[in-house]
Amino acid sequence: MSGFATGTAAAEGLACCHVCLKVAPDALHECPRCGAALHVRKPDSLQRTVALVATAVLLYIPANVLPIMTTTQLGKATHSTIIGGVVLLVHHGDYPIAAVIFIASVMVPISKLVALSWLCWSVSRRHPTSYHERARLYRATELVGKWSMTDVFVVAILVALIHLGGLLLITPGPAAIAFGGVVVVTMIAAHSFDPRLIWDQLGDADG
Repeated sequence: MSGFATGTAAAEGLACCHVCLKVAPDALHECPRCGAALHVRKPDSLQRTVALVATAVLLYIPANVLPIMTTTQLGKATHSTIIGGVVLLVHHGDYPIAAVIFIASVMVPISKLVALSWLCWSVSRRHPTSYHERARLYRATELVGKWSMTDVFVVAILVALIHLGGLLLITPGPAAIAFGGVVVVTMIAAHSFDPRLIWDQLGDADG
């Protein structure tokens, strides 16, 4: 087992095509199979990810400050933020829906922003955190990102169901647009981060 190489492909002067996944010498600058530009790592991966995370943080502020929905009951309109909407749902006894919205609207976005920020910082500072832990954290962030729109769908279904009831009217507020922006930007940020950067430090240490 000691004969296996532990270095990275980048350390060996190899690059993987982002289009057809062919491994070729990075000195070619162009994939010999499909002709796409050949990069050892995603260009400006950390800079793009940091910029997108900062954008998501800025969007997350109006997403929480502005009303996410407006509730009209007996002619009286009540504006609710994300947290206010969760409290309102709890007050009406809709505990499962309140829990889903709280987890998807508060816990998940904050966790994704913290995780991506930590990954960027640890890679740029060459932090001695376990490579496997950082790789698992990135995979978890990508997995969670696929379910980031759960709360938006729940609110949409809730609006439709309430309209059918006729006694209580719920309409989405401007915060829904900002929160949708947070979801989209964080998904792009996770895709922009190149997880292979995590292992570059290992290759340097082996060298």
